[in-house]
Amino acid sequence: MSKFNLVLLIHAHQPVGNFDDVMERTYERSYLPFVECLERHPLVRLGLHYSGSLLEWLAEKHPEYLQRIGALVAHGQVEIVGGGFYEPILIAIPYEDRIEQIRRLGHFIEDRFGEWPSGAWLAERVWEPQLPEALAEAGVEYTLVDDSHFLMAGREISELFGYYVADECGSTVKVIPGLQELRYLLPFGSVEDVVAFLRRSAGEHPGGMAAMGDDMEKFGAWPHTYDHCFRDGWLDRFFSAMEANHDWLEMVPPGEALASRAPLGRVDLPTASYTEMMEWVLPTPARQKFHALLDEFSARPDVRRFLRGGFWRGFFTKYAEANLLHKKMLRVSSKLREGKGRGSKKTAKGALRRAKAITHLMRSQCNDAYWHGIFGGLYSPHLRTELWRELIRAETIADSLHHGTKSYQTMTRLDFDADGREEIEITAPKFAAIVKPSCGGTLESLDFRPSAVTLINSLQRRVEAYHSRLQNAAQSAGKVASIHDQTLVKEPGLEKRLKYDRWARNTFRLLLFAPGKTHADFEALRLDESGEFAGGDYRIDQAAAEEIALSLDAPLNQVVAGADPGCVLGAVKVLHFETRGEGVDVRCRIDLALKGSAAPGTAQFTVGLEMVLNFLAPNVPDRYFEFAGVRQPLEWSGVVEGPRVRAVDEWQDVAVEIEARGAHELWIAPIETVSESEEGFERVYQGSQILGVWNVTLAATETWSAETVLHVSKARRA
Repeated sequence: MSKFNLVLLIHAHQPVGNFDDVMERTYERSYLPFVECLERHPLVRLGLHYSGSLLEWLAEKHPEYLQRIGALVAHGQVEIVGGGFYEPILIAIPYEDRIEQIRRLGHFIEDRFGEWPSGAWLAERVWEPQLPEALAEAGVEYTLVDDSHFLMAGREISELFGYYVADECGSTVKVIPGLQELRYLLPFGSVEDVVAFLRRSAGEHPGGMAAMGDDMEKFGAWPHTYDHCFRDGWLDRFFSAMEANHDWLEMVPPGEALASRAPLGRVDLPTASYTEMMEWVLPTPARQKFHALLDEFSARPDVRRFLRGGFWRGFFTKYAEANLLHKKMLRVSSKLREGKGRGSKKTAKGALRRAKAITHLMRSQCNDAYWHGIFGGLYSPHLRTELWRELIRAETIADSLHHGTKSYQTMTRLDFDADGREEIEITAPKFAAIVKPSCGGTLESLDFRPSAVTLINSLQRRVEAYHSRLQNAAQSAGKVASIHDQTLVKEPGLEKRLKYDRWARNTFRLLLFAPGKTHADFEALRLDESGEFAGGDYRIDQAAAEEIALSLDAPLNQVVAGADPGCVLGAVKVLHFETRGEGVDVRCRIDLALKGSAAPGTAQFTVGLEMVLNFLAPNVPDRYFEFAGVRQPLEWSGVVEGPRVRAVDEWQDVAVEIEARGAHELWIAPIETVSESEEGFERVYQGSQILGVWNVTLAATETWSAETVLHVSKARRA
């Protein structure tokens, strides 16, 4: 009788834009010792997947590591598995890009290791029923998803000790069920428990296979796992146990395991990911209720299998910032794909530039910054920024290929973010902008193309389900546990820093509030500003490439308590975009006037125009605020006397001078989130909010006006 097979597919990935020191530390604590351990156990055979972004880093920083992997491949100990090169969620990118991503990694693996990969790793194991078509077209024979996918399709755990075939309109792919019990045992259970599970499985499924796919980083890079896996020797003991039981148990790579047996049948899998992801994606109130249900039925696996959360695309509904980034990516992809048959291919130079833009686009599709969970990087500004940077580079090339050498500044009215409301897109050689009339007539994004920098890129502070745990959070005593079961904090008192924004963190938001409010109220989000003027749906009165005029009318009593309900305050917001030399000026003029027969003689209130900028690092010397001959780090909070302040980012080579003409003060405060990561709860700087402040006495027969200008330029002078 053939031996029982253990099939492991171990996945290693680093996001595009991750810090080099983080990658180096992960290499030293996980990637290198894992392979060193593998080399000591020649009977241990498995599949390894490395994302393209990590392979590029390894090729540059540690080429000797890839040589060691190559030797393991040559000896038949390791099968290298493919996937999307830059680790995209395949269902979230255009079909043509899916094929490109998979084939790019296939070519890299073939060139480096001598064989085209037969399997593909699915980023975050996100499956949707239409995937087999793209996988099959790209040459993928098999992939792996979690057992939860199969349970949702009505299969039983006892039916998952083999593999199945899924199809989309006749295009097929083999699908391996990854067993959650194994995923939690490795490496958090005892070696004896792992062997007992496999022996029991072999007895119940003679000639079958048990498979597991999970992150290499949990072997050494997760909290406390380096000591557990390597210093205390768990991984060596596990591999030794596998070799010691070789008479009945054999570890084989996934492709070999599938080639030696027939499928167990067909399967039609629903849209799903791993169970934790499907909880993270739920809106916070629903997630809290869902988690309570999971706890209630914790002892009833027969019930829990039918409790499923949301699906991965829900992150685009939960987080507008992820949705905007995603729709920007789709927009850029569309521009590049539409340009294939135009001037971009008329010359060799044009074809090379387009190929370069496609690479930037591929990099921008790296999944991490599009979602938030323990591992998701949406809350990591450096990861969001790097994807925006790649998109800016790609779009700049795409637009230049379309327009050629002629000067241009274009305006497009479209539903940019697919929310059913119209946005306005402005593009020019030096900048790109998106105006969102339905969210307070604000500037949603502003890209400075000469430095490939997006200037706003902040994050709205929201209630997250895990915030309730902060009150009871305490440092772990060092017990080794799954990352999903730990509660760690990086600094005390984080629960006191929780605050929640009413509005998306856009620029040029009009805040009208009662006199007497202070900077402290601004920082604490206690201005009690008029919701209609701050976040209302502004009319588009004019939309041209150079200037956009928006307007909104609302009762004065929303701003001035006790005002006659018949009195209306009218607001006009005019945005002007102009390239000036090597820089860009973006102007916002506000006009306010009282309307209606019930208008009082005068009305007193405070006008604030809020800008948001995110230059990433809150306390390093090359990023700072500059005013009145003084420099302050970006984390600074305080009041600037007068109308001008300059925000400088020498590292990204961009500077923004804010000139709030006529304002008596500028209020500045950092935007900080409190989020959960794999290393615990942490405070993250998400940019700064800068408010130009005017104390206004408005007469019924007058129009009050003020203008604020953003002067955007390079920070480093040539």
